[in-house]
Amino acid sequence: MDTDQSAARPERIALKVLAAISFSHFLNDLLQSLIPALYPLLKDGFQLSFTQVGLITLTFQLSASLLQPAVGLYTDRHPLPFSLAMGMGSTLAGLLFLSVAPSFATLLVAVALVGTGSSVFHPESSRVARMASAGRYGLAQSIFQVGGNAGTAAGPLLAALVVLPYGRASLAWFSLVALLAMLILWRVGTWYRDRQRAERLRPRPVLPARKTSRSAAWPVAVLLVLMFSKFFYTTSLHSYLTFYLIDKFAIPVRTAQLHLFVFLFGAALGTILGGPIGDRIGRRQVIWWSILGVAPFTLALPHASLFWTGPLTFVIGLLLASAFPAILVYAQELFPGRVGMISGLFFGLAFGLAGIGAALLGQLADRTSIGFVYQVCAWLPLLGVCAVFLPDLRGREQEG
Repeated sequence: MDTDQSAARPERIALKVLAAISFSHFLNDLLQSLIPALYPLLKDGFQLSFTQVGLITLTFQLSASLLQPAVGLYTDRHPLPFSLAMGMGSTLAGLLFLSVAPSFATLLVAVALVGTGSSVFHPESSRVARMASAGRYGLAQSIFQVGGNAGTAAGPLLAALVVLPYGRASLAWFSLVALLAMLILWRVGTWYRDRQRAERLRPRPVLPARKTSRSAAWPVAVLLVLMFSKFFYTTSLHSYLTFYLIDKFAIPVRTAQLHLFVFLFGAALGTILGGPIGDRIGRRQVIWWSILGVAPFTLALPHASLFWTGPLTFVIGLLLASAFPAILVYAQELFPGRVGMISGLFFGLAFGLAGIGAALLGQLADRTSIGFVYQVCAWLPLLGVCAVFLPDLRGREQEG
């Protein structure tokens, strides 16, 4: 009788676990966002070109992307609950190395170590968020991802307040933040391990296999186009907005960092909204409106005054960021049972596309101007029209 009642009792969303994994995401991405926030300091200190600045981003993003699908695929079959804490150890080592790196080559090694930590963190932490969701997948992904967006937004502020005044060596103090994250992730790993043990003992209903290899090919192709549009444009702001504002409006570095914070704050808010709205109205609709709907604002940005640049970048960050929770959960629904692989693949694509975009846009800026980069990138969100070709998965489930 007790067994029947417990079986009938609806599962509760594990808010404490979601809060812990979101806060860990905040700390992880805060540490990572110190890297682009340091670009003006590194550019002057090492006499770097825009191409070399883009190469730093490319190195970080590739190291943060190439391992993610492999980590996710492996942990789909062999879960590693405590890999979260161990991955943060790589981030800690990278920060310490970055604080004392004597040359451009060693800078690349340092950011690669930070990126490797991210490769381990994202697939497994996304799986933890889904495990704790009690079926509210979009909400759980938004809670998880907003921690990362908030951390990314806080990085430039901390760089302006701590690193720029006290120099690159002050990065070593942020190793304490990485240690805190490792402690939290060890506790999350304990919950993850216990949950896995309970799942093995729980009988599961046999569900009919869903065919995904052919039916998912076209939606995945569309998602790749949308990811290209979103992350190429996002990296143009994340990596080069400070340079653009300094060049166009002759403002100091600290003021430019505050404008970058406004964009990243809008992105954090968009991440909060994207998942729950997708749970309510459908993820396809969120993807459609968040990418195509941002086009009027991106087209206006290159022609805006300094006053209007802030509101425009805030709205751009808000709309574009709302797409990713919806894209990720949509892809997970296309491939049930492959949460780690899909999470690793799409997080990896996000990092990889951002890195490639930063390198290419850096070269374009060196050959033309930083202003021309934003004139070209302004058209990218128009690719959001491709979302019309995504099937509505809610309707498919109802038919099934």
